[in-house]
Amino acid sequence: MNPFCIQIVEGNPQLRSLLGWHLQQTGYKVCQAAGLRQSRDLFLQHSPKLLLIDVELPDGNGLELCRWLMQYDCSVAIVSARSTEADVVAGLRAGADDYIRKPFGMQELLARVEALLRRQKAPAPVARLSYGPLEIDLVQRRVKLQDELIELTPQEFSLLYVLAQSEGTPLTRAELLKRAWPDEIDNPRTIDTHVLSLRKKIEIDPRQPTFVQTVRNVGYCFNVPLVPPLPEAVGEPARMLEAPVQVMS
Repeated sequence: MNPFCIQIVEGNPQLRSLLGWHLQQTGYKVCQAAGLRQSRDLFLQHSPKLLLIDVELPDGNGLELCRWLMQYDCSVAIVSARSTEADVVAGLRAGADDYIRKPFGMQELLARVEALLRRQKAPAPVARLSYGPLEIDLVQRRVKLQDELIELTPQEFSLLYVLAQSEGTPLTRAELLKRAWPDEIDNPRTIDTHVLSLRKKIEIDPRQPTFVQTVRNVGYCFNVPLVPPLPEAVGEPARMLEAPVQVMS
């Protein structure tokens, strides 16, 4: 999982969705805004490390957002169809770190994103995760429930850690199998057995689980809305997509 969150500020819903999809497939967290007001609220909520901002927004000029962001520790790239030298100069003077002209290739955009994020210091690895009465020690690989040590098998611990890292995103049995035990087990249905065993150990009432939730027709998820959010952890470097995509405004 990539530690960086990227915010897209784009008035075109199709382009906004396309950019978000490619960035998520590359491993980044993504939040999206259609205009200035929404973008400020999302920024304060998610604290993204990089923003991709169009100049022409439904409720104002993207340069206003660039100037507002200068007070925060983040990188900014303008993504705009305005391509004259004067436009680029105005964008850089407004606080942008890069200027990407439309149309652009998706490989180029992802390379520029990677370059901008390389300049930022990645967060330190997290040693301990706390979710109300549940505490996960990533160094000692120990779990406590209401300050009592819970004995988990290595497979159960890996499963719990992968679920917690998903931050509430439902994962299929196949995805859990691949992430938790990529070289050990090849039957996705064994996930159900391990989930049942895990619930008996970490849930106050396994019949009405609080943490590990079943998602019908999908698999399982970690019930983040009921517990404090998971701190970001250092993940693998983003991988570039193979096929180039030409993006128009």
